[in-house]
Amino acid sequence: MSTVKYTPRLADKYTKEVIPALSKKFGYKSVMQTPKLEKICINRGVNGAVNDKKLVDIAIDELTTITGQKAVPTLSKKDISNFKLRKGMPIGARVTLRGEKMFEFLDRLVSVALPRVRDFKGISDKAFDGRGNYTLGVTEQIIFPEIDIDKVNKITGLDITFVTSANSNEEAYELLKELGMPFKNIKKDNN
Repeated sequence: MSTVKYTPRLADKYTKEVIPALSKKFGYKSVMQTPKLEKICINRGVNGAVNDKKLVDIAIDELTTITGQKAVPTLSKKDISNFKLRKGMPIGARVTLRGEKMFEFLDRLVSVALPRVRDFKGISDKAFDGRGNYTLGVTEQIIFPEIDIDKVNKITGLDITFVTSANSNEEAYELLKELGMPFKNIKKDNN
């Protein structure tokens, strides 16, 4: 009996639409030259984690609920006496998504979560790092439908970093735009 392999919608879109569009625009000779989304890293610092250890557990639970993958605590790298911080103390939560879970998360982010942001007019195209990676800051975790607003005791933000194999900001911008990221202004060709 043969089983049907599940492919996320955006993974399918990448192979059928994004690769040909990028190859046409940048003149790639091979499919392997086309930049691809390698991973999505979601990071969240927890304010007050030094005094209340439960806040880190709540952050881990919320990130796990949002992404569908177990989040891990981030630990401090050094002692800072002014903040009563010791090396190795949990101060946040993070999760790295690859493969199917990455495409599923991106699909939910673009089609469900971002449109729920208050006064949403698109995301900035200025947050590229020069090596083809893009970081998006989300100010409220409640934009994700997986989070139950009644159970949230503190609204916090999170950073979402899209790591691509692109060599330049322009290639990464086109890749993310083709995948459906709602950038607010059209990039000019003269920069």
